[in-house]
Amino acid sequence: MNKETLIGKAKVKDAKLFIDGDYVDAISGETFDTLNPATNEKLASVANGSDADAKRAIETAQRTFESGVWSKMPVEERSNILCKMSDLILERVDELALVETLDVGKPIKESRGFDIPRAAQNFRFFAEMAKYVVHEHYDQHHVMSYAKYAPAGVTSLIIPWNLPFMQLTWKASAALASGNTVVVKPASYTPLSAVMLGEIANEAGLPPGVLNILTGPGSTVGTAMATHPFVRRISFVGESNTGKMVMKNASENLIPVSLELGGKSANIIFEDADLDEAVKGSLDAIYRNQGQICLAGSRILVQESIYDQFLDKFTAAVKKIKVGDPTDEKTDMGALVSKSHLESVDQYVQIGLEEGAKLALGGKRVEGLKNGNFYEPTVLYDVDNKMRVAQEEIFGPVPVIIPFKEEEDAIRIANDSIYGLAGVVWTNDLRRAQRVTSEVNSGLLWVNCWYIRDLRTPFGGAKASGIGREGGRHSFEFYTEAKTVTMKL
Repeated sequence: MNKETLIGKAKVKDAKLFIDGDYVDAISGETFDTLNPATNEKLASVANGSDADAKRAIETAQRTFESGVWSKMPVEERSNILCKMSDLILERVDELALVETLDVGKPIKESRGFDIPRAAQNFRFFAEMAKYVVHEHYDQHHVMSYAKYAPAGVTSLIIPWNLPFMQLTWKASAALASGNTVVVKPASYTPLSAVMLGEIANEAGLPPGVLNILTGPGSTVGTAMATHPFVRRISFVGESNTGKMVMKNASENLIPVSLELGGKSANIIFEDADLDEAVKGSLDAIYRNQGQICLAGSRILVQESIYDQFLDKFTAAVKKIKVGDPTDEKTDMGALVSKSHLESVDQYVQIGLEEGAKLALGGKRVEGLKNGNFYEPTVLYDVDNKMRVAQEEIFGPVPVIIPFKEEEDAIRIANDSIYGLAGVVWTNDLRRAQRVTSEVNSGLLWVNCWYIRDLRTPFGGAKASGIGREGGRHSFEFYTEAKTVTMKL
């Protein structure tokens, strides 16, 4: 058994590798520590995997795939097992949520109220949809042609630290529902909830070797997962430059990739918007998870005629955000994931001030909580879109507020970015909403709301925000290999 530490009501276990249905040490025997961002104290020891461990896991996944124990299992049986995993996640929602909060630093009300329930939903959604994937069939002149969608094979999933369990299940559930075997690498900052998925898989009856979980550095484990010739799909979520490296490595063996990368999304507020609704939505879009969300509405574009009014209402709302112990149900904003990330966020604020941005609130560590990585909810305003703080992803609780005059200005500013992941439009003019969402070059756009997801729709970004789409049929298209069969009758 792994060593356990009881924190709150969660059993925080020392994390081992999960390979072929068993928890095992790294071949080297080495470990590293994962820290609680709220205290910077040790949470658990984690197996420090290497490229040798990655090779072991990938070869296990390949043998399992070739055996057909999962890839050739009737889809109804696969679906039942994945639905059981969904049920088990919900049964352990409190435990998983607390482990997630302790490892990531996010408020418990976010982990319990959104992240873990959504993870369970991911498994049930793809498990059910797998039974109803439409196969193409055509008849013409005594010839029948049809397309078969076969599992692709071993799938590498590389998961970020900001939404670890939710992102893991979003990827793994679709890949598994398609009949693939999976090798997962969670981020080294936040490995604990991901490793727990192995226990759930075993209890649900997932055959050994179908799901394998590796902890360790991206430079070794991640590279091996992107270059091994047995790997037939790679799905990566993370920073754009790292995504470029994954794509470069994958090109060695022509492995198809799906990349969900960075963002600097425009949150556009027009003068005819419901201002109170826009303030509330904009608050959620930048301060949820301490701003550590790729979809964050980090550039707030406000029409000049309501600029001062919005700024007053927004700053007044920000002052009410409670920063503190992430395990406290009343906490609105927890800790940033690491000391180095906190320093990076603070450095960006200083850069913004040097560039000429004005500081309305925040801009420093939280007094009285200096043992943890707590940063005040910050507001930079009168920002020019050419500034670094408007062009580069800060990934923290730091929105930049930019004025604009007319609709055309808003569209131009929104598109003046290397990123194209998401965007928000606040307006009560239906025609304007249609025009702006048509012109803004982003993969996802919301009108008068933010972060509402229908899992049937495509998810992904344009430009430096990624390549490919997942969600609904798009996930099944990526995680399968299309084969056309033509038969003369």
